[in-house]
Amino acid sequence: MKFTVAELIFATNAKVLKNNTQNSAFSISTDTRTITPDDIYIGLKGQNFDGEDFIQKAVDSGAKAYFTTKDFVLDNSQLVLKVENPLIAYLQLAKLYLNKVSPKVVALTGSSGKTTTKEMLTSVCRQQYKTFSTPLNHNNEVGFCQTILSMPKDTRVLILEMGMRGLGEIKLLSKYSNPDISIITNVGTSHIGRLGSRENIAKAKCEICSYQKFNGCFIANDSELIKKTVEYDGEKVYFSIKDVDFLEKQIGKTKFTYKNETYQLNIEGDYNVENALAVIEAGLQLDIAPEKINDGLKQYCPIEKRWQIEEIGKYKIINDAYNANPDSMKASLLTIFELYPDTVLVLGDMGELGDDSVFYHRNIGEFILDNLHDNNYVKIITVGNLAKEIANKVNEKLNIAISFENNKQAADYIKNNIKEGSTIFLKASRSMKFEEIVNEIKGALL
Repeated sequence: MKFTVAELIFATNAKVLKNNTQNSAFSISTDTRTITPDDIYIGLKGQNFDGEDFIQKAVDSGAKAYFTTKDFVLDNSQLVLKVENPLIAYLQLAKLYLNKVSPKVVALTGSSGKTTTKEMLTSVCRQQYKTFSTPLNHNNEVGFCQTILSMPKDTRVLILEMGMRGLGEIKLLSKYSNPDISIITNVGTSHIGRLGSRENIAKAKCEICSYQKFNGCFIANDSELIKKTVEYDGEKVYFSIKDVDFLEKQIGKTKFTYKNETYQLNIEGDYNVENALAVIEAGLQLDIAPEKINDGLKQYCPIEKRWQIEEIGKYKIINDAYNANPDSMKASLLTIFELYPDTVLVLGDMGELGDDSVFYHRNIGEFILDNLHDNNYVKIITVGNLAKEIANKVNEKLNIAISFENNKQAADYIKNNIKEGSTIFLKASRSMKFEEIVNEIKGALL
């Protein structure tokens, strides 16, 4: 997307420090490594860097234009615009382009399941509309802008996944997207170490409708915490797994009825059905017929370490280690216990749980003990100091868990001790890098 000089100034309310440009339009760049003469550089600030320190490099690399918060003007530049805050300027430009394209905007967040829900909804919306959605790992302020500015001009539905680290962040994204539909998949304990309580997490998530269109629709898990927290005067729809009748539950297939319509997922897990309910409600708001919604749901496939099933030599690996919190851990374990009774659980540390981290990990151990079926033949491997608390709790009653300090030790144990034909389930926070375990097992078979 390119902006004229007039648009750049109008959108950001910039002060013109220099304008000798003969170029009629500029693209936005935040990366000096890929800069071109047709780019205007915005130097964003991070915890450990200041993008404005690289303005000289951007111009030396070919950029003819740049934003700055200071008053200095480089001689070899053609256009210099002064703004108060580079990130706000970036957001303002994204908003300008969003208004030009004018798609229906669906914003979604949640303590868990938001990326899965986004991918399901993208699959559904593509049955009827030109749809564009947030790429992986682009759910912060910068990724938000990159997503919008990458949107094709003929996009009719834009799906924006919104992550957060604290209060105020989703509110900012809501301000610059004005969603037609907002979705909260759930409110759990993810980020409780940062926010201190589920009440604060709910408050942060409910910011998603702070700037929602008044004639839009707010869709959320049927939670009393969400209901008492959300502030939105438009239509509100709440979904619940309690309203589902399961017709078929097996490995690789879940069939169910919801509000007198039948739907199918080609993946297991009640929590995936719950994500699908949010998608169904959003699809109906977008005037997509239940039959097309079902077509989209059936086409959904998990991505990047989200319940990815792979045959590796003598093992079946279920890699669900993209991320983990107590709620998602429990939901995944329930599916394993129900459909994969003979399984090796490889569980790692869950991050961002604050002072109660030990409690939450021991609670997972209690959950395992409470939910094992008589026909479950489970072996537990934990990796990390916190996950060791899961093993310690389980071993208080059942001697089925063993702990390791790192992924290499866990992988070596699996290769040398786990029998051929076993199913191995991996779940941990992303920081644990459980892909190392998968790669170690693969490497041994090459």
